Amino acid sequence: MGDNAAPPTVAPVGGRRWLTWSNVLLVVVLVWAAPRLLPHLGALLGVSTSEARQPQFSVVTRDGRLLTQDSLRGRVVLVNVWATWCAPCRVEMPALQQLADAYAADSVVVLGLSVDDGPPAEVDAFLAERNITYPVAIVDRRTVAAFGGVRGYPTSMLLDRDGVLRHSVVGPIGPVTLRPALRRLLDRDGAS
Repeated sequence: MGDNAAPPTVAPVGGRRWLTWSNVLLVVVLVWAAPRLLPHLGALLGVSTSEARQPQFSVVTRDGRLLTQDSLRGRVVLVNVWATWCAPCRVEMPALQQLADAYAADSVVVLGLSVDDGPPAEVDAFLAERNITYPVAIVDRRTVAAFGGVRGYPTSMLLDRDGVLRHSVVGPIGPVTLRPALRRLLDRDGAS
């Protein structure tokens, strides 16, 4: 070892550099995904991901029925806030219709809240094209605010038989997380 020897180097912790572009990208993806995935995980595991509140609402469905928090009491209600221009909303609607059909005998109601501000006839045509028969109302911001507002479309909220908001999920809701949450609310609340 003479004067020409290279200076000693300090090895990174564990023999690897931690500040790499792939690690930065991973952190960014996790920060973006966590708020979107945690509500799904909460619904799957039975952990409430929203504050317990009882939204006060009154909507008139496209077929002329008046639905309120009181008229739906005793039923588990899946409220789905959507729009005709929302691609993920379009994708999840057949699954919501299947769910409405499958759980109708169990006192589960799927209630669609359209935020479209175009002519109501466009929403009606949209629903007819897709054979959507669960109740749908066209609502304003005040109605959506009664549920705590939304950060994106679609947003689904699950209310128990007492009208208490138990779960809220932004983005398409999947059967893998939704069905266990529904079963839990139906089993817990019994046939009150």
